[in-house]
Amino acid sequence: MIRLIDVYKEYENGTKALKGVNLRIDDGEFVFLVGPSGSGKSTVLKLITAEIAPTDGRLMVNGYNLTNITPKQVPHMRRTLGVIFQDFRLIEKKTVYDNLSFAMRAIGASNRELRRRIPYVLQLVGLEQKGNRYPGQLSGGEQQRVAIARALVNNPSMIIADEPTGNLDPQRSLEIMMLLERINELGTTVLVVTHEKNLVNRFTKRVVVIENGRIISDGMGGYYNVEKI
Repeated sequence: MIRLIDVYKEYENGTKALKGVNLRIDDGEFVFLVGPSGSGKSTVLKLITAEIAPTDGRLMVNGYNLTNITPKQVPHMRRTLGVIFQDFRLIEKKTVYDNLSFAMRAIGASNRELRRRIPYVLQLVGLEQKGNRYPGQLSGGEQQRVAIARALVNNPSMIIADEPTGNLDPQRSLEIMMLLERINELGTTVLVVTHEKNLVNRFTKRVVVIENGRIISDGMGGYYNVEKI
């Protein structure tokens, strides 16, 4: 579960990025976070991943109180999250399988765990035949699927997708979003940050709209002024 309680964030340059944000995302939810550039979306993500700390307010992520979390606790908290980036961030000189094994070994997984988990995750994202390929041998949509598999491989309780379809065409974008929907149906909480209003409106999900550092709308469906974004 994620909970922001009256959270403010002011950067050193004086930018007031968040102005009293209250947000709760329960386990098992699928949530779109949308808003114009500079609205505060990236700040929310950086707070959730403990990249930055709030100026004021309280922040809870999967049982961790990030308001007073210790440096030693941060890696353990981050293991509860799987993050998907717009630019994939795959290791080009490693195969698909090795990209996933690298992520698992980083948290001390055994060879037995690798052999059990990686084939399952590759099958889940539809890449069971591509484990020996290198990122450069894959399409953009396939590379994003690898990035999703890497986010899933350590079995996080929540997936955070930051503009996951930004570099893909509309058909591939829809496929990626449907994959995230399936992952959510299997029990993983999903938070998607996106500018793609048409994609948001294809799914009947909770949509949280942030603008000028404040949440201005929070409800089901792509009804809102997502058209303005």
